[in-house]
Amino acid sequence: MRIGELAERTGVSTRSIRYYEQHGLLSARRGTNGYRVYSEDDVRLVSEIRALLNVGFKLEDTRPFVDCLRRGHSTGGSCAESVEVYQRKLKEIDEEIHLLLARRAEVTAQLAQSCPGCFVRG
Repeated sequence: MRIGELAERTGVSTRSIRYYEQHGLLSARRGTNGYRVYSEDDVRLVSEIRALLNVGFKLEDTRPFVDCLRRGHSTGGSCAESVEVYQRKLKEIDEEIHLLLARRAEVTAQLAQSCPGCFVRG
């Protein structure tokens, strides 16, 4: 399939697909006409990349998942390297939650000090 079809099937732009290719996450073959040619495997790879990016992973974080799929695993998260990335991401999320809760407590305290009785828990 050509890049436009891959983009349509995965819901990403052709620009994103070229970007993934630039970063070594995809490797298009070239048809006799010079156009990029992609396979069904590439649909899986792009879908995996997109799903991970949508939940906050960085592009480089997707590499172990892509490599895992390329090695024939049924999911990109079933390899040890991918599990490490999942665990690191969960730690980052926990740290963000802790920071947000601390900020919330500080804003709540400032509101309570500035306007006693104004704070309504929600």
